[in-house]
Amino acid sequence: MVDDDTWSGALHRLWQAASRAEEVAALADDVYAPLLATPGVHLVVGTRWDEDATLRYMRALGANGDAPVIIATARSMPGAAVREPDGEPVVTRGSVDELDDAAWPEAEFLRQSPGASVVACTFRLDRSGWAGLSVAVDASADTEGVARRLAQAVDVIVACHTGILQRGREARRGADDALLAEASLQMDSSLDVEDTLRRVARIAVPAVADGCLVHLLRKDGPEFVAATHVAVQQQRALEEAGRDDPWLAALLAQRDDGDQALFLSGAALDGSPFAVPGPTGGGRHPTVVSVSTLHARGRVVGSITFVYQRPEDRLPDSAFLDSLATRAALAIDNALLYELRRHAVLSLQEHLLPSQLPAAAGWDLSASYEVGDPMLDVGGDFYDAVPRPDGSIALLIGDVCGRGAEAAALTGLARHTLRTLLEEGTDPGTALSRLNRALRQEGASRFLTAVVVTMTPRADGTVRLTTCSAGHPRPLVLRADGSIGEVVSGGLLLGILDDVSYDSHEDSLDPGDTLVLFTDGLTESREADGTYFESVLPGRLAALRGSDAAHVAESLARQARTFRASGQDDIALLVARWNGITPSDGLLPLETLLEQAALR
Repeated sequence: MVDDDTWSGALHRLWQAASRAEEVAALADDVYAPLLATPGVHLVVGTRWDEDATLRYMRALGANGDAPVIIATARSMPGAAVREPDGEPVVTRGSVDELDDAAWPEAEFLRQSPGASVVACTFRLDRSGWAGLSVAVDASADTEGVARRLAQAVDVIVACHTGILQRGREARRGADDALLAEASLQMDSSLDVEDTLRRVARIAVPAVADGCLVHLLRKDGPEFVAATHVAVQQQRALEEAGRDDPWLAALLAQRDDGDQALFLSGAALDGSPFAVPGPTGGGRHPTVVSVSTLHARGRVVGSITFVYQRPEDRLPDSAFLDSLATRAALAIDNALLYELRRHAVLSLQEHLLPSQLPAAAGWDLSASYEVGDPMLDVGGDFYDAVPRPDGSIALLIGDVCGRGAEAAALTGLARHTLRTLLEEGTDPGTALSRLNRALRQEGASRFLTAVVVTMTPRADGTVRLTTCSAGHPRPLVLRADGSIGEVVSGGLLLGILDDVSYDSHEDSLDPGDTLVLFTDGLTESREADGTYFESVLPGRLAALRGSDAAHVAESLARQARTFRASGQDDIALLVARWNGITPSDGLLPLETLLEQAALR
């Protein structure tokens, strides 16, 4: 017998169990046992229902102490809809013999106590389901007391379920926040548009949905970029739908920048690739599809389509999807802006450098340019090779301090000024002095370095080098025998003082020798331990003995890029290999050299 004090203790223990329970079913023993110990109670039956009167679970336990009977099912019982509570718990009393089997699946157990009465309480657990707790009692039972105890037990069950849902929401909210943070990190780590979109798909499955399709909006409509699904065979079908399905293309084309996440299910998916037996069919749960528009700076940049085959309580809410879409859109927009800037910078950089180098008998000329700044500001490195009236060729290379629009303007001024003067036959020292004067007259706020080398073939097959430098790194010579020489040069930087003169230094090349001009981005590339590439450059260059000019330029640039752990300066190289002139070659006529220069 359970008196009120004993029941109070049992109820207290039930509350304690409820505070720890991770699912309502875990309370069964703490609910059934004290109810069965109530005088006149012979049997307790609990049921769990979906909102559409589908029985999901039934548990029956008698006072005889046998093991409980547990039934998990999905039985549709439309007649039970009359028992579904609208709001507060509903307590009913009646005879067991009068129960309608169409509404009372518990009847098969309750009738095991012939002539007994039933006291039942139905109550709502959440928006998607309800439950019932019924007891069979004999004539000795205090039905009012039994009903009161049922109501008290139901209060605990409802509170337990509410707490479980709340903790679940908090856990999901924490998981959602962590997922959004990770998504931002992953998406922001790439400045490639399509790679960013692929990262969205990879992050979303299976954490958010069972499948994901990502499209980028182009001028002629949505363009499929990526798809992923937890099932490989379904992923292939999903990819095909993303590329070619007209239903999906029409849906995505209708979205605008004001739309929130759109959820579609049931009849709304008729005619779509997601309706059974479409690419995502065959799952245990009904298919649900959501479409989130990606919009940034007032325009649509793409869309994310999620495919779900999971219980309704595991579907993300609109707020989460909108937040994910916003982050994805910003990452994509940044990548698009970067792509536009990259194209503009590279286009400008191309105009600041010669499109090709002149061809001249006996010479093998090549150049290499490596952009070092990951943000792709226009660099200040420049180079050129200029045919001169006396049949010689002038090589020039320079570096404007800093980056950006002002550096680009000075780069253009410096290269074109030097090129024009050298084409006219001006000697290197005078050309540098006149460029310095032009910079001072323009009020340039930046300085620059440059070196000019004229290469004049001699009758004996050698070449006279005349070098003039304005604070630029000294050129190197790779001799035919593999030894490395340094071209002596020195002078004040350009743009510092008004009147500056520059001295010339002479050297010579033999057939098979290679002249290498470069900017300080090459020598100042630094390894993680602080070692500069300058210290290993002679050895790296010597190892390229016998290589043509293109291989020397590209190899040194690549090695410096691989070598450096820090430093973001651009690397420019201009390489001239002297192969010598056979008697049948002769020098190219001046008119031909000038014509080639005019066509560049």
